[in-house]
Amino acid sequence: MEKAHAVKTREVLVIGGNRYFGKRLIARLLAAGDRVTVLNRGSSPPPPGAVHLIVDRDDEAALNAALGARSFDVVVDQVCYTPRQAGVARRVFTGRTRRYVMTSTVEVYEHEDSAALVPEEAVDPLKVSVDTGLPWEEAEFVEGHYGEGKRQAEAVFAAAAGLPWTAVRVAHVLGGDDDFTGRLQHYAARLRSGDPITVPAVNRPATYIHVEEIADFLFWAVGEDFTGPVNAASHGTLTTRDLCEAVGARVPQGRTVFRSAEAGAVSPFAFRRGYAMDNSRAVGLGFAFGDARQWLPRAVAETLGTVN
Repeated sequence: MEKAHAVKTREVLVIGGNRYFGKRLIARLLAAGDRVTVLNRGSSPPPPGAVHLIVDRDDEAALNAALGARSFDVVVDQVCYTPRQAGVARRVFTGRTRRYVMTSTVEVYEHEDSAALVPEEAVDPLKVSVDTGLPWEEAEFVEGHYGEGKRQAEAVFAAAAGLPWTAVRVAHVLGGDDDFTGRLQHYAARLRSGDPITVPAVNRPATYIHVEEIADFLFWAVGEDFTGPVNAASHGTLTTRDLCEAVGARVPQGRTVFRSAEAGAVSPFAFRRGYAMDNSRAVGLGFAFGDARQWLPRAVAETLGTVN
């Protein structure tokens, strides 16, 4: 009788990740029997079963001290927003982990105005200039340069030797009763009041991913060995009208009124340029995405609190 092969318990460090799809990732890792350490500044404790390290990830000396002699099979960095943070992480974790998974964003493609699905090679981290002299310590600057910060952070990891890494470029995330963004609630409020929903004169579709699916994707990525950027998006694109129709199905007597604007602020998920990512690399690597149109009604119901 053959002996069953023992499954190796992985040592996984998650930096940040105590809310939304990050907490779902941690739950999946713990359920799989992984030893999980969660590192943050103490804003919220991790779930039972995870080790908690309280430290400011921007303080390199403190981070090294808090980690001590610890090493990890995989590090999942949920809160790397700037090249300075990436530089600290690269120096601290090179030699401490066999794999570094950075959660990136569709926003890295903010300058790629294409009607076609955008592949990873449209933004090559090795060709992105890094400027650590910008005021990356200022929260307002970082918020206003979110895509640029992620692009430059990717570039820092791409230039590193001895640190296998991947950047998961996450599509717009929908679903869950803990969506803190308020974007679908914005549409629900507009439909209830009949107030106009401002959209661009040419309103482009985008790719999306369900909150549970991106947690599944990150969990899957932890166990893989591919490197470089990878797009994470469900199949198919959605328009502002698609979202409004799904919200309208959950808002009795709601009324959808669109107002076109050539310039200025528009509603969430209303885009003047393409925000649609090509997911074929991830599919080729073995991940099976769902279809956005199939899970959209459920996502809206979860977020608006109207799940049957």
